[in-house]
Amino acid sequence: MRNIRNFCIIAHIDHGKSTLADRLLQTTGTISDREMQNQALDDMDLERERGITIKSHAIQMNHSHEGEEYILNLIDTPGHVDFSYEVSRSIAACEGALLIVDAAQGIEAQTISNLYLALEHDLEIIPILNKMDLPGAMPEEVTDQIVDLIGCDPTDVIPASGKTGLGVDQILDAVINRIPAPTGNEDAPLEAMIFDSVFNSFRGIIAYYRVRNGVIRKGDRVKFFNTGKSYGAEEIGVLKMDLSPQKEVKAGDVGYIISGIKKAAEVKVGDTITTEESPCSGAIQGFEDVKPMVFSGIYPVDTEDYEELRYSMEKLQLNDSSLVFEPESSAALGFGFRCGFLGMLHMEIIQERLEREFNMTVITTVPNVSYKAYMKKNLDHALIVNNPSELPDPSGMEMIEEPYIKAQVITKAEYVGQIMNLCIEKRGELTNQIYLTQDRVELSFEMPMGEIVFDFYDRLKTVSRGYASFDYHPIGYKKSDLIKMDLLLNGEQVDALSALVHRSNAFDLGKKICLKLKDLIPRQQFEIPIQAAIGAKIIARETIKALRKDVTAKCYGGDITRKRKLLEKQKAGKKRMRQVGRVEIPQEAFLAVLKLND
Repeated sequence: MRNIRNFCIIAHIDHGKSTLADRLLQTTGTISDREMQNQALDDMDLERERGITIKSHAIQMNHSHEGEEYILNLIDTPGHVDFSYEVSRSIAACEGALLIVDAAQGIEAQTISNLYLALEHDLEIIPILNKMDLPGAMPEEVTDQIVDLIGCDPTDVIPASGKTGLGVDQILDAVINRIPAPTGNEDAPLEAMIFDSVFNSFRGIIAYYRVRNGVIRKGDRVKFFNTGKSYGAEEIGVLKMDLSPQKEVKAGDVGYIISGIKKAAEVKVGDTITTEESPCSGAIQGFEDVKPMVFSGIYPVDTEDYEELRYSMEKLQLNDSSLVFEPESSAALGFGFRCGFLGMLHMEIIQERLEREFNMTVITTVPNVSYKAYMKKNLDHALIVNNPSELPDPSGMEMIEEPYIKAQVITKAEYVGQIMNLCIEKRGELTNQIYLTQDRVELSFEMPMGEIVFDFYDRLKTVSRGYASFDYHPIGYKKSDLIKMDLLLNGEQVDALSALVHRSNAFDLGKKICLKLKDLIPRQQFEIPIQAAIGAKIIARETIKALRKDVTAKCYGGDITRKRKLLEKQKAGKKRMRQVGRVEIPQEAFLAVLKLND
Protein backbone atom coordinates (compact mmCIF):
# COMPACT_ATOMS: atom_id res chain seq x y z
CA MET A 1 0.00 0.00 0.00
CA ARG A 2 2.86 2.40 0.64
CA ASN A 3 3.50 2.45 -3.13
CA ILE A 4 -0.02 3.65 -4.05
CA ARG A 5 -0.81 7.32 -4.64
CA ASN A 6 -4.36 8.62 -5.27
CA PHE A 7 -4.62 12.15 -6.61
CA CYS A 8 -6.92 14.34 -8.69
CA ILE A 9 -6.40 17.39 -10.89
CA ILE A 10 -8.32 20.57 -10.05
CA ALA A 11 -8.30 23.80 -12.03
CA HIS A 12 -10.46 26.51 -13.53
CA ILE A 13 -12.07 25.83 -16.91
CA ASP A 14 -9.56 25.99 -19.82
CA HIS A 15 -6.39 25.95 -17.71
CA GLY A 16 -5.07 22.90 -19.52
CA LYS A 17 -5.66 20.04 -17.07
CA SER A 18 -6.79 17.48 -19.69
CA THR A 19 -3.72 18.21 -21.83
CA LEU A 20 -1.45 17.82 -18.80
CA ALA A 21 -3.19 14.54 -17.93
CA ASP A 22 -2.41 13.37 -21.52
CA ARG A 23 1.31 14.06 -20.95
CA LEU A 24 1.26 12.15 -17.61
CA LEU A 25 -0.30 9.14 -19.38
CA GLN A 26 2.33 9.27 -22.13
CA THR A 27 5.29 9.70 -19.79
CA THR A 28 4.24 6.73 -17.62
CA GLY A 29 3.62 4.60 -20.74
CA THR A 30 -0.06 4.01 -19.82
CA ILE A 31 -1.09 4.87 -23.35
CA SER A 32 0.92 4.08 -26.48
CA ASP A 33 1.73 6.76 -29.05
CA ARG A 34 -0.48 4.90 -31.55
CA GLU A 35 -3.53 5.19 -29.29
CA MET A 36 -2.73 8.73 -28.23
CA GLN A 37 -5.19 11.49 -29.07
CA ASN A 38 -5.81 14.89 -27.51
CA GLN A 39 -7.98 14.86 -24.37
CA ALA A 40 -7.39 11.11 -24.11
CA LEU A 41 -9.50 10.79 -20.95
CA ASP A 42 -12.51 12.68 -22.33
CA ASP A 43 -14.36 9.82 -24.00
CA MET A 44 -17.64 11.62 -24.77
CA ASP A 45 -18.10 13.24 -28.21
CA LEU A 46 -19.63 16.21 -26.49
CA GLU A 47 -16.51 16.77 -24.37
CA ARG A 48 -14.27 16.74 -27.42
CA GLU A 49 -16.49 19.06 -29.45
CA ARG A 50 -16.77 21.66 -26.73
CA GLY A 51 -13.26 21.17 -25.38
CA ILE A 52 -14.55 20.82 -21.80
CA THR A 53 -14.49 17.99 -19.28
CA ILE A 54 -17.99 17.00 -18.15
CA LYS A 55 -17.26 13.77 -16.25
CA SER A 56 -14.40 13.04 -13.87
CA HIS A 57 -12.32 10.13 -15.25
CA ALA A 58 -10.28 7.71 -13.16
CA ILE A 59 -7.21 5.94 -14.59
CA GLN A 60 -4.34 3.92 -13.12
CA MET A 61 -0.71 4.57 -14.12
CA ASN A 62 2.42 2.60 -13.24
CA HIS A 63 5.61 4.55 -12.67
CA SER A 64 9.07 3.54 -11.48
CA HIS A 65 10.85 6.00 -9.20
CA GLU A 66 14.31 5.37 -7.69
CA GLY A 67 14.11 1.66 -8.51
CA GLU A 68 10.66 1.12 -6.97
CA GLU A 69 7.38 0.56 -8.82
CA TYR A 70 4.52 2.87 -7.86
CA ILE A 71 0.79 2.74 -8.71
CA LEU A 72 -0.67 6.20 -9.37
CA ASN A 73 -4.45 6.56 -9.52
CA LEU A 74 -5.30 9.81 -11.30
CA ILE A 75 -8.78 11.36 -11.47
CA ASP A 76 -9.17 14.13 -14.05
CA THR A 77 -12.02 16.45 -13.00
CA PRO A 78 -14.16 19.11 -14.74
CA GLY A 79 -13.41 22.80 -14.28
CA HIS A 80 -16.84 24.35 -14.82
CA VAL A 81 -18.83 25.50 -11.78
CA ASP A 82 -21.88 23.46 -12.94
CA PHE A 83 -19.92 20.22 -12.53
CA SER A 84 -18.44 20.94 -9.10
CA TYR A 85 -20.30 17.91 -7.68
CA GLU A 86 -18.08 15.69 -9.86
CA VAL A 87 -15.06 17.43 -8.33
CA SER A 88 -16.27 16.94 -4.74
CA ARG A 89 -16.72 13.19 -5.33
CA SER A 90 -13.27 12.83 -6.87
CA ILE A 91 -11.73 14.70 -3.95
CA ALA A 92 -13.37 12.27 -1.48
CA ALA A 93 -11.51 9.38 -3.17
CA CYS A 94 -8.03 10.99 -3.07
CA GLU A 95 -5.20 12.00 -0.70
CA GLY A 96 -3.70 14.72 -2.86
CA ALA A 97 -4.52 17.19 -5.61
CA LEU A 98 -2.63 18.90 -8.40
CA LEU A 99 -3.75 22.53 -8.42
CA ILE A 100 -3.20 23.79 -11.96
CA VAL A 101 -3.06 27.51 -12.70
CA ASP A 102 -2.67 29.02 -16.16
CA ALA A 103 0.52 31.15 -16.18
CA ALA A 104 -1.09 33.58 -18.63
CA GLN A 105 -4.43 34.04 -16.82
CA GLY A 106 -3.61 33.67 -13.14
CA ILE A 107 -5.94 32.48 -10.39
CA GLU A 108 -9.68 32.43 -11.18
CA ALA A 109 -12.82 32.00 -9.06
CA GLN A 110 -13.32 28.30 -9.73
CA THR A 111 -9.67 27.58 -8.83
CA ILE A 112 -10.33 29.06 -5.40
CA SER A 113 -13.60 27.22 -4.76
CA ASN A 114 -12.13 23.86 -5.87
CA LEU A 115 -9.10 24.50 -3.70
CA TYR A 116 -11.31 25.08 -0.63
CA LEU A 117 -13.10 21.80 -1.40
CA ALA A 118 -9.73 20.02 -1.41
CA LEU A 119 -8.52 21.71 1.79
CA GLU A 120 -11.72 20.69 3.63
CA HIS A 121 -10.77 17.06 2.96
CA ASP A 122 -7.15 17.70 4.15
CA LEU A 123 -5.63 16.89 0.76
CA GLU A 124 -1.97 17.58 0.03
CA ILE A 125 -1.89 20.35 -2.61
CA ILE A 126 0.81 20.43 -5.32
CA PRO A 127 0.66 23.82 -7.13
CA ILE A 128 1.55 23.73 -10.85
CA LEU A 129 2.05 26.66 -13.18
CA ASN A 130 0.79 25.44 -16.56
CA LYS A 131 1.15 26.85 -20.12
CA MET A 132 4.68 28.17 -19.47
CA ASP A 133 5.38 27.98 -23.21
CA LEU A 134 2.92 30.79 -24.00
CA PRO A 135 4.43 34.18 -24.91
CA GLY A 136 1.94 35.88 -22.55
CA ALA A 137 2.95 33.80 -19.48
CA MET A 138 3.64 35.79 -16.27
CA PRO A 139 5.39 33.23 -14.04
CA GLU A 140 6.58 35.58 -11.25
CA GLU A 141 3.26 37.34 -10.89
CA VAL A 142 1.13 34.19 -10.89
CA THR A 143 3.56 32.39 -8.53
CA ASP A 144 3.05 35.24 -6.05
CA GLN A 145 -0.74 34.80 -6.37
CA ILE A 146 -0.42 31.05 -5.64
CA VAL A 147 1.88 31.70 -2.64
CA ASP A 148 -0.65 34.24 -1.25
CA LEU A 149 -3.51 31.80 -1.76
CA ILE A 150 -2.13 28.59 -0.23
CA GLY A 151 0.86 29.89 1.76
CA CYS A 152 3.39 27.54 0.20
CA ASP A 153 7.05 28.21 -0.61
CA PRO A 154 7.69 29.73 -4.09
CA THR A 155 10.08 26.81 -4.81
CA ASP A 156 7.14 24.35 -4.33
CA VAL A 157 5.40 25.69 -7.44
CA ILE A 158 6.28 23.47 -10.44
CA PRO A 159 6.52 25.24 -13.83
CA ALA A 160 5.02 23.02 -16.53
CA SER A 161 3.53 22.91 -20.00
CA GLY A 162 1.00 20.33 -21.15
CA LYS A 163 1.82 21.06 -24.77
CA THR A 164 5.62 20.66 -24.69
CA GLY A 165 5.83 18.22 -21.77
CA LEU A 166 7.92 20.57 -19.62
CA GLY A 167 7.91 19.70 -15.90
CA VAL A 168 6.02 16.39 -16.23
CA ASP A 169 8.82 14.41 -14.54
CA GLN A 170 8.94 16.87 -11.62
CA ILE A 171 5.16 16.51 -11.23
CA LEU A 172 5.43 12.70 -11.03
CA ASP A 173 8.28 12.99 -8.48
CA ALA A 174 6.24 15.46 -6.42
CA VAL A 175 3.21 13.14 -6.47
CA ILE A 176 5.34 10.30 -5.09
CA ASN A 177 7.32 12.37 -2.56
CA ARG A 178 4.69 14.82 -1.31
CA ILE A 179 1.34 13.02 -1.44
CA PRO A 180 0.87 10.59 1.48
CA ALA A 181 0.19 6.91 0.81
CA PRO A 182 -3.41 5.83 1.53
CA THR A 183 -4.15 4.57 5.02
CA GLY A 184 -6.16 1.43 5.58
CA ASN A 185 -5.97 -2.11 6.87
CA GLU A 186 -6.05 -5.05 4.47
CA ASP A 187 -7.00 -7.47 7.26
CA ALA A 188 -10.04 -5.46 8.37
CA PRO A 189 -13.56 -6.15 6.98
CA LEU A 190 -14.11 -4.75 3.47
CA GLU A 191 -15.12 -1.09 3.24
CA ALA A 192 -15.28 0.50 -0.23
CA MET A 193 -16.98 3.74 -1.22
CA ILE A 194 -18.67 4.12 -4.64
CA PHE A 195 -17.74 7.45 -6.23
CA ASP A 196 -19.11 6.92 -9.74
CA SER A 197 -20.99 4.46 -11.94
CA VAL A 198 -21.82 3.92 -15.61
CA PHE A 199 -24.39 1.86 -17.47
CA ASN A 200 -23.20 -0.65 -20.05
CA SER A 201 -25.96 -2.11 -22.22
CA PHE A 202 -24.23 -5.55 -22.33
CA ARG A 203 -22.91 -5.92 -18.79
CA GLY A 204 -25.29 -3.88 -16.66
CA ILE A 205 -24.08 -1.32 -14.18
CA ILE A 206 -20.34 -0.84 -13.58
CA ALA A 207 -19.60 0.85 -10.24
CA TYR A 208 -16.27 2.60 -9.52
CA TYR A 209 -15.11 2.57 -5.91
CA ARG A 210 -12.20 3.36 -3.66
CA VAL A 211 -11.28 0.63 -1.14
CA ARG A 212 -10.73 2.08 2.36
CA ASN A 213 -10.18 -1.16 4.31
CA GLY A 214 -10.00 -4.85 3.50
CA VAL A 215 -9.71 -6.68 0.16
CA ILE A 216 -12.35 -7.37 -2.50
CA ARG A 217 -11.85 -10.63 -4.41
CA LYS A 218 -13.42 -11.98 -7.58
CA GLY A 219 -16.42 -14.20 -6.78
CA ASP A 220 -17.05 -12.68 -3.31
CA ARG A 221 -20.65 -12.04 -2.24
CA VAL A 222 -20.82 -8.30 -1.69
CA LYS A 223 -23.51 -6.21 -0.05
CA PHE A 224 -24.50 -2.60 -0.80
CA PHE A 225 -25.33 -0.71 2.41
CA ASN A 226 -27.87 1.68 0.90
CA THR A 227 -30.22 -0.99 -0.52
CA GLY A 228 -29.14 -3.88 1.69
CA LYS A 229 -29.01 -6.18 -1.37
CA SER A 230 -26.28 -8.73 -2.09
CA TYR A 231 -24.59 -9.58 -5.37
CA GLY A 232 -21.77 -11.76 -6.65
CA ALA A 233 -18.63 -9.90 -7.71
CA GLU A 234 -18.51 -11.38 -11.23
CA GLU A 235 -15.62 -9.19 -12.33
CA ILE A 236 -13.42 -6.76 -10.45
CA GLY A 237 -10.36 -4.87 -11.57
CA VAL A 238 -8.61 -1.56 -11.97
CA LEU A 239 -9.17 1.27 -14.44
CA LYS A 240 -6.55 1.56 -17.15
CA MET A 241 -7.45 3.04 -20.56
CA ASP A 242 -9.91 0.13 -20.65
CA LEU A 243 -11.20 -1.94 -17.75
CA SER A 244 -8.39 -4.25 -16.59
CA PRO A 245 -9.69 -7.35 -14.68
CA GLN A 246 -7.81 -8.49 -11.54
CA LYS A 247 -8.15 -11.32 -8.99
CA GLU A 248 -8.36 -8.85 -6.09
CA VAL A 249 -8.35 -5.11 -5.31
CA LYS A 250 -6.80 -4.16 -1.97
CA ALA A 251 -7.14 -1.32 0.53
CA GLY A 252 -6.03 2.07 -0.79
CA ASP A 253 -6.69 1.22 -4.43
CA VAL A 254 -9.34 2.44 -6.88
CA GLY A 255 -11.23 -0.16 -8.94
CA TYR A 256 -14.46 -1.23 -10.59
CA ILE A 257 -17.01 -4.00 -9.97
CA ILE A 258 -19.45 -5.68 -12.37
CA SER A 259 -22.12 -7.73 -10.61
CA GLY A 260 -24.91 -7.96 -13.15
CA ILE A 261 -27.06 -5.21 -11.63
CA LYS A 262 -29.59 -4.04 -14.19
CA LYS A 263 -31.69 -1.54 -12.21
CA ALA A 264 -30.35 1.99 -11.88
CA ALA A 265 -32.04 2.55 -8.50
CA GLU A 266 -29.91 -0.17 -6.86
CA VAL A 267 -26.61 1.72 -7.13
CA LYS A 268 -26.19 5.05 -5.38
CA VAL A 269 -23.09 7.20 -5.49
CA GLY A 270 -21.63 7.56 -1.99
CA ASP A 271 -22.83 4.06 -0.98
CA THR A 272 -20.55 1.58 0.81
CA ILE A 273 -19.72 -1.93 -0.45
CA THR A 274 -18.85 -4.66 2.07
CA THR A 275 -18.73 -8.48 2.08
CA GLU A 276 -21.64 -10.62 3.23
CA GLU A 277 -19.43 -12.94 5.35
CA SER A 278 -17.79 -10.30 7.55
CA PRO A 279 -19.52 -6.96 6.98
CA CYS A 280 -18.05 -3.70 8.32
CA SER A 281 -19.80 -1.97 11.21
CA GLY A 282 -21.25 1.03 9.36
CA ALA A 283 -21.35 2.90 6.09
CA ILE A 284 -18.53 5.31 5.24
CA GLN A 285 -19.61 8.91 5.58
CA GLY A 286 -19.52 9.92 1.93
CA PHE A 287 -20.43 13.28 0.47
CA GLU A 288 -23.55 15.33 1.11
CA ASP A 289 -26.51 15.04 -1.22
CA VAL A 290 -26.45 17.35 -4.19
CA LYS A 291 -28.53 20.55 -4.09
CA PRO A 292 -29.98 21.38 -7.51
CA MET A 293 -29.99 25.09 -8.36
CA VAL A 294 -32.07 25.32 -11.52
CA PHE A 295 -35.36 23.51 -12.15
CA SER A 296 -36.86 22.85 -15.54
CA GLY A 297 -39.43 20.51 -17.06
CA ILE A 298 -38.33 17.95 -19.65
CA TYR A 299 -41.14 16.51 -21.77
CA PRO A 300 -41.10 14.00 -24.64
CA VAL A 301 -42.20 15.51 -27.97
CA ASP A 302 -44.45 12.49 -28.43
CA THR A 303 -46.43 11.63 -25.27
CA GLU A 304 -46.10 7.90 -26.01
CA ASP A 305 -42.33 8.13 -25.36
CA TYR A 306 -42.87 8.94 -21.66
CA GLU A 307 -41.74 5.52 -20.33
CA GLU A 308 -38.81 5.49 -22.73
CA LEU A 309 -37.75 8.88 -21.40
CA ARG A 310 -37.93 7.60 -17.81
CA TYR A 311 -35.54 4.70 -18.65
CA SER A 312 -33.17 7.08 -20.40
CA MET A 313 -33.16 9.50 -17.44
CA GLU A 314 -32.47 6.68 -14.97
CA LYS A 315 -29.49 5.48 -16.99
CA LEU A 316 -28.21 9.01 -17.32
CA GLN A 317 -28.58 9.58 -13.58
CA LEU A 318 -26.21 6.66 -12.94
CA ASN A 319 -23.51 8.42 -14.85
CA ASP A 320 -24.38 11.88 -13.58
CA SER A 321 -25.70 11.63 -10.05
CA SER A 322 -26.21 15.40 -9.76
CA LEU A 323 -29.31 15.05 -11.98
CA VAL A 324 -32.53 14.96 -9.90
CA PHE A 325 -35.95 14.34 -11.43
CA GLU A 326 -39.58 13.57 -10.52
CA PRO A 327 -42.69 13.08 -12.68
CA GLU A 328 -45.00 16.03 -13.41
CA SER A 329 -47.67 16.92 -15.94
CA SER A 330 -48.51 20.10 -17.80
CA ALA A 331 -51.73 21.15 -19.52
CA ALA A 332 -49.83 22.22 -22.63
CA LEU A 333 -47.20 19.48 -22.85
CA GLY A 334 -48.70 16.35 -21.29
CA PHE A 335 -46.62 14.05 -19.05
CA GLY A 336 -42.95 14.67 -18.39
CA PHE A 337 -40.39 15.20 -15.62
CA ARG A 338 -39.42 18.09 -13.43
CA CYS A 339 -35.61 18.03 -13.29
CA GLY A 340 -33.10 19.72 -11.02
CA PHE A 341 -29.77 20.83 -12.51
CA LEU A 342 -26.67 22.47 -11.06
CA GLY A 343 -26.76 25.26 -13.63
CA MET A 344 -27.62 26.26 -17.16
CA LEU A 345 -24.65 24.51 -18.81
CA HIS A 346 -25.53 21.32 -16.94
CA MET A 347 -29.09 21.56 -18.26
CA GLU A 348 -27.87 22.06 -21.82
CA ILE A 349 -25.48 19.08 -21.56
CA ILE A 350 -28.21 16.77 -20.17
CA GLN A 351 -30.53 17.71 -23.04
CA GLU A 352 -27.74 17.03 -25.57
CA ARG A 353 -26.86 13.70 -23.96
CA LEU A 354 -30.50 12.56 -24.01
CA GLU A 355 -30.63 13.30 -27.73
CA ARG A 356 -27.28 11.72 -28.59
CA GLU A 357 -27.00 8.72 -26.31
CA PHE A 358 -30.67 7.72 -26.12
CA ASN A 359 -32.20 9.27 -29.30
CA MET A 360 -34.78 11.12 -27.21
CA THR A 361 -36.09 14.38 -28.67
CA VAL A 362 -37.34 16.46 -25.75
CA ILE A 363 -38.95 19.82 -25.03
CA THR A 364 -37.37 21.80 -22.19
CA THR A 365 -39.44 24.41 -20.38
CA VAL A 366 -38.21 27.74 -19.06
CA PRO A 367 -35.83 27.13 -16.12
CA ASN A 368 -36.68 28.51 -12.67
CA VAL A 369 -35.73 28.02 -9.01
CA SER A 370 -37.79 26.82 -6.05
CA TYR A 371 -39.50 29.32 -3.75
CA LYS A 372 -41.12 29.13 -0.29
CA ALA A 373 -44.66 30.46 0.16
CA TYR A 374 -46.09 31.16 3.62
CA MET A 375 -49.90 31.18 4.01
CA LYS A 376 -51.69 33.51 6.47
CA LYS A 377 -53.45 30.56 8.13
CA ASN A 378 -50.28 28.56 8.75
CA LEU A 379 -47.17 30.75 9.06
CA ASP A 380 -44.99 28.01 10.57
CA HIS A 381 -45.23 25.76 7.53
CA ALA A 382 -43.65 26.79 4.21
CA LEU A 383 -45.02 25.49 0.93
CA ILE A 384 -42.24 24.67 -1.54
CA VAL A 385 -43.15 26.09 -4.96
CA ASN A 386 -41.10 24.51 -7.73
CA ASN A 387 -43.26 25.65 -10.59
CA PRO A 388 -44.99 29.04 -10.99
CA SER A 389 -48.25 27.26 -11.81
CA GLU A 390 -48.23 25.72 -8.29
CA LEU A 391 -48.27 29.13 -6.59
CA PRO A 392 -51.23 29.37 -4.17
CA ASP A 393 -53.84 32.16 -4.35
CA PRO A 394 -52.10 35.48 -3.55
CA SER A 395 -55.01 36.67 -1.37
CA GLY A 396 -54.34 33.94 1.22
CA MET A 397 -50.56 34.30 1.09
CA GLU A 398 -48.54 36.18 3.70
CA MET A 399 -45.15 36.28 1.90
CA ILE A 400 -42.83 34.55 -0.55
CA GLU A 401 -39.16 33.81 0.09
CA GLU A 402 -36.67 33.21 -2.72
CA PRO A 403 -33.26 31.51 -2.60
CA TYR A 404 -30.20 33.75 -2.42
CA ILE A 405 -26.63 32.96 -3.37
CA LYS A 406 -23.25 34.39 -2.52
CA ALA A 407 -21.47 35.11 -5.80
CA GLN A 408 -17.74 35.69 -6.23
CA VAL A 409 -16.51 37.37 -9.36
CA ILE A 410 -12.79 37.75 -10.09
CA THR A 411 -11.97 40.20 -12.85
CA LYS A 412 -9.57 42.82 -14.16
CA ALA A 413 -9.84 46.21 -12.47
CA GLU A 414 -11.00 47.96 -15.67
CA TYR A 415 -14.27 45.96 -15.84
CA VAL A 416 -15.39 46.54 -12.23
CA GLY A 417 -17.86 49.29 -13.19
CA GLN A 418 -19.76 47.29 -15.82
CA ILE A 419 -19.88 44.17 -13.62
CA MET A 420 -21.25 46.16 -10.67
CA ASN A 421 -23.94 47.64 -12.95
CA LEU A 422 -24.89 44.17 -14.17
CA CYS A 423 -25.14 42.77 -10.64
CA ILE A 424 -27.18 45.73 -9.38
CA GLU A 425 -29.52 45.36 -12.38
CA LYS A 426 -29.97 41.74 -11.28
CA ARG A 427 -30.94 42.90 -7.74
CA GLY A 428 -27.53 42.02 -6.28
CA GLU A 429 -25.89 43.71 -3.28
CA LEU A 430 -22.14 44.22 -3.21
CA THR A 431 -20.81 42.84 0.09
CA ASN A 432 -17.04 42.92 -0.42
CA GLN A 433 -14.33 44.04 -2.80
CA ILE A 434 -10.73 42.86 -2.48
CA TYR A 435 -7.78 43.71 -4.72
CA LEU A 436 -5.87 40.44 -5.10
CA THR A 437 -3.15 42.23 -7.09
CA GLN A 438 -3.01 45.76 -8.56
CA ASP A 439 -4.97 44.62 -11.56
CA ARG A 440 -7.23 41.83 -10.26
CA VAL A 441 -10.29 42.37 -8.10
CA GLU A 442 -12.50 39.91 -6.26
CA LEU A 443 -16.09 41.17 -5.92
CA SER A 444 -18.55 39.44 -3.59
CA PHE A 445 -22.30 39.85 -4.11
CA GLU A 446 -25.44 38.53 -2.52
CA MET A 447 -28.13 38.11 -5.15
CA PRO A 448 -31.31 36.14 -5.86
CA MET A 449 -30.72 32.76 -7.49
CA GLY A 450 -33.59 33.38 -9.91
CA GLU A 451 -31.74 36.30 -11.50
CA ILE A 452 -28.64 34.32 -12.48
CA VAL A 453 -30.60 31.41 -13.93
CA PHE A 454 -31.28 33.12 -17.26
CA ASP A 455 -28.59 35.08 -19.02
CA PHE A 456 -26.38 36.31 -16.19
CA TYR A 457 -23.32 34.21 -17.03
CA ASP A 458 -23.41 35.06 -20.74
CA ARG A 459 -23.76 38.77 -20.04
CA LEU A 460 -20.98 38.67 -17.44
CA LYS A 461 -18.65 37.22 -20.08
CA THR A 462 -19.78 39.89 -22.57
CA VAL A 463 -19.24 42.94 -20.34
CA SER A 464 -15.84 41.67 -19.18
CA ARG A 465 -14.72 40.44 -22.64
CA GLY A 466 -14.35 36.96 -21.18
CA TYR A 467 -12.02 38.01 -18.35
CA ALA A 468 -14.40 37.58 -15.40
CA SER A 469 -14.67 34.23 -13.65
CA PHE A 470 -17.73 33.40 -11.60
CA ASP A 471 -18.47 31.05 -8.71
CA TYR A 472 -21.43 30.82 -6.35
CA HIS A 473 -22.94 28.92 -3.43
CA PRO A 474 -26.40 29.08 -1.80
CA ILE A 475 -26.84 31.01 1.48
CA GLY A 476 -30.55 30.45 2.21
CA TYR A 477 -33.90 32.15 1.60
CA LYS A 478 -34.94 35.81 1.93
CA LYS A 479 -38.34 37.55 1.77
CA SER A 480 -39.08 39.14 -1.59
CA ASP A 481 -41.84 40.99 -3.47
CA LEU A 482 -42.58 38.41 -6.16
CA ILE A 483 -45.60 38.09 -8.43
CA LYS A 484 -46.70 35.48 -10.93
CA MET A 485 -46.70 36.58 -14.54
CA ASP A 486 -48.78 34.50 -16.95
CA LEU A 487 -48.63 34.43 -20.73
CA LEU A 488 -51.80 34.13 -22.74
CA LEU A 489 -51.89 33.05 -26.38
CA ASN A 490 -55.21 33.65 -28.08
CA GLY A 491 -56.74 34.02 -24.61
CA GLU A 492 -55.41 30.63 -23.42
CA GLN A 493 -52.85 30.49 -20.62
CA VAL A 494 -49.59 28.67 -21.46
CA ASP A 495 -48.46 27.23 -18.12
CA ALA A 496 -45.01 26.28 -19.43
CA LEU A 497 -44.22 29.99 -19.99
CA SER A 498 -45.43 31.30 -16.60
CA ALA A 499 -42.75 32.88 -14.42
CA LEU A 500 -42.36 34.27 -10.92
CA VAL A 501 -40.79 37.71 -11.27
CA HIS A 502 -39.97 40.65 -9.05
CA ARG A 503 -42.67 43.33 -9.17
CA SER A 504 -40.22 45.98 -10.40
CA ASN A 505 -39.17 43.84 -13.41
CA ALA A 506 -42.61 42.57 -14.44
CA PHE A 507 -43.65 45.22 -17.00
CA ASP A 508 -40.28 45.30 -18.72
CA LEU A 509 -39.99 41.49 -18.85
CA GLY A 510 -43.59 41.06 -20.03
CA LYS A 511 -43.04 43.43 -22.94
CA LYS A 512 -39.78 41.71 -23.96
CA ILE A 513 -41.29 38.21 -23.89
CA CYS A 514 -44.33 39.28 -25.95
CA LEU A 515 -42.07 40.86 -28.58
CA LYS A 516 -39.85 37.77 -28.70
CA LEU A 517 -42.82 35.40 -29.09
CA LYS A 518 -44.28 37.60 -31.83
CA ASP A 519 -41.12 36.95 -33.88
CA LEU A 520 -41.03 33.21 -33.18
CA ILE A 521 -44.64 32.03 -33.50
CA PRO A 522 -45.61 31.50 -37.15
CA ARG A 523 -48.59 33.46 -38.53
CA GLN A 524 -51.91 31.66 -38.70
CA GLN A 525 -55.12 32.12 -40.68
CA PHE A 526 -56.48 34.18 -37.77
CA GLU A 527 -55.19 37.00 -35.60
CA ILE A 528 -53.36 35.87 -32.42
CA PRO A 529 -53.07 38.19 -29.42
CA ILE A 530 -50.03 37.53 -27.16
CA GLN A 531 -50.61 38.94 -23.67
CA ALA A 532 -48.60 39.08 -20.45
CA ALA A 533 -50.85 39.24 -17.39
CA ILE A 534 -50.55 39.59 -13.63
CA GLY A 535 -53.74 38.07 -12.25
CA ALA A 536 -56.54 39.61 -14.33
CA LYS A 537 -54.51 42.67 -15.32
CA ILE A 538 -52.92 42.65 -18.79
CA ILE A 539 -49.52 44.40 -18.64
CA ALA A 540 -48.27 43.89 -22.21
CA ARG A 541 -49.76 42.88 -25.55
CA GLU A 542 -48.53 42.14 -29.05
CA THR A 543 -50.62 40.90 -31.97
CA ILE A 544 -49.63 38.46 -34.69
CA LYS A 545 -51.54 39.57 -37.78
CA ALA A 546 -53.60 37.02 -39.70
CA LEU A 547 -52.61 35.67 -43.09
CA ARG A 548 -55.31 37.07 -45.36
CA LYS A 549 -56.60 36.27 -48.79
CA ASP A 550 -57.60 39.27 -50.88
CA VAL A 551 -61.33 38.51 -51.17
CA THR A 552 -62.11 41.83 -52.92
CA ALA A 553 -59.81 41.07 -55.87
CA LYS A 554 -62.73 40.00 -58.08
CA CYS A 555 -64.64 43.30 -57.60
CA TYR A 556 -63.85 45.72 -60.41
CA GLY A 557 -65.36 49.07 -59.46
CA GLY A 558 -69.03 48.94 -58.49
CA ASP A 559 -70.60 49.84 -55.19
CA ILE A 560 -68.52 49.89 -51.96
CA THR A 561 -71.21 47.82 -50.22
CA ARG A 562 -70.28 44.77 -52.35
CA LYS A 563 -66.69 44.94 -51.07
CA ARG A 564 -67.81 45.55 -47.51
CA LYS A 565 -70.12 42.55 -47.63
CA LEU A 566 -67.22 40.28 -48.70
CA LEU A 567 -64.91 41.72 -46.01
CA GLU A 568 -67.58 41.26 -43.30
CA LYS A 569 -68.04 37.65 -44.40
CA GLN A 570 -64.28 37.09 -44.18
CA LYS A 571 -64.15 38.77 -40.77
CA ALA A 572 -66.88 36.46 -39.43
CA GLY A 573 -64.98 33.44 -40.74
CA LYS A 574 -61.74 34.61 -39.07
CA LYS A 575 -63.60 35.16 -35.80
CA ARG A 576 -65.05 31.63 -35.91
CA MET A 577 -61.58 30.25 -36.68
CA ARG A 578 -60.11 32.10 -33.75
CA GLN A 579 -62.63 30.56 -31.38
CA VAL A 580 -61.71 27.02 -32.33
CA GLY A 581 -58.10 27.61 -33.46
CA ARG A 582 -55.18 26.30 -31.42
CA VAL A 583 -51.69 27.78 -31.56
CA GLU A 584 -48.71 25.44 -31.75
CA ILE A 585 -45.69 26.86 -29.91
CA PRO A 586 -42.30 25.97 -31.44
CA GLN A 587 -39.58 24.61 -29.11
CA GLU A 588 -37.42 27.71 -29.75
CA ALA A 589 -40.09 29.86 -28.08
CA PHE A 590 -39.61 28.12 -24.71
CA LEU A 591 -35.87 28.68 -24.74
CA ALA A 592 -35.95 32.11 -26.41
CA VAL A 593 -37.23 33.56 -23.18
CA LEU A 594 -33.74 32.90 -21.78
CA LYS A 595 -32.02 34.94 -24.45
CA LEU A 596 -34.12 38.08 -24.24
CA ASN A 597 -31.15 40.42 -24.49
CA ASP A 598 -29.71 39.01 -27.71
